[in-house]
Amino acid sequence: MKQYWEKFLAGFVLENKIHIKNFIISTLNEFFPNPKPSLTEWKTPFQLLVAILLSGNSTDKAVNSVTPKLFASAPDAQALSRLPLEELYLIILPCGLGKRKAEYLHNLSKILLEKYRGEPPASLELLTKLPGVGRKTASVFLGIIYDIPTFPVDTHILRLSQRWGISNKRSPSAAEKDLVLFFGNMNSPKLHLQLIYYARNYCPALYHDVNKCRICWHLSNSCKKNVKPLKK
Repeated sequence: MKQYWEKFLAGFVLENKIHIKNFIISTLNEFFPNPKPSLTEWKTPFQLLVAILLSGNSTDKAVNSVTPKLFASAPDAQALSRLPLEELYLIILPCGLGKRKAEYLHNLSKILLEKYRGEPPASLELLTKLPGVGRKTASVFLGIIYDIPTFPVDTHILRLSQRWGISNKRSPSAAEKDLVLFFGNMNSPKLHLQLIYYARNYCPALYHDVNKCRICWHLSNSCKKNVKPLKK
């Protein structure tokens, strides 16, 4: 029954794409009219890239708690490359994976100095060649700094794409293509932040209450009005 429902939901969303897309956008704009990045303790593009890298397998709260001390000691690539590895490790330890991230940041800083005068490049391809910088990190960075409408898919957005019948893909990169196709020219860094905040506040992975999740409630009720009985 669950498989049948998932297929029906996906078909319903496809057939009513414009209405559903507009409903999602209007709901997100009502709940989160001016979303701001939750990583707040940075002042330069370099510092933002460092903060995003630290946020992997961590929380934004943990990153925001360590970056003031980190950037006081190492505000740019030059200073960070000279910071002793052990000292860097101890500063970023609360973010998890401290040893690995410390090595990433040291090597990243050196490469930025050698190739880009200490500044992160404005290219997804070039960013993802840097140590510790994957597609998601690079996409988030480009969206915040350059307002480039990339669509990095994390666990929150992947969950929404499946619950809303936009994508049945299990991998973030595959779901990203479906999301970009669904939202089209409405895709933007603002939408990306809105989706993350909606997922965290109204559509969590655990203890999800469809009656408190306006978009899931709307989709569920709209679908049920169109459900055809299963053939025996």
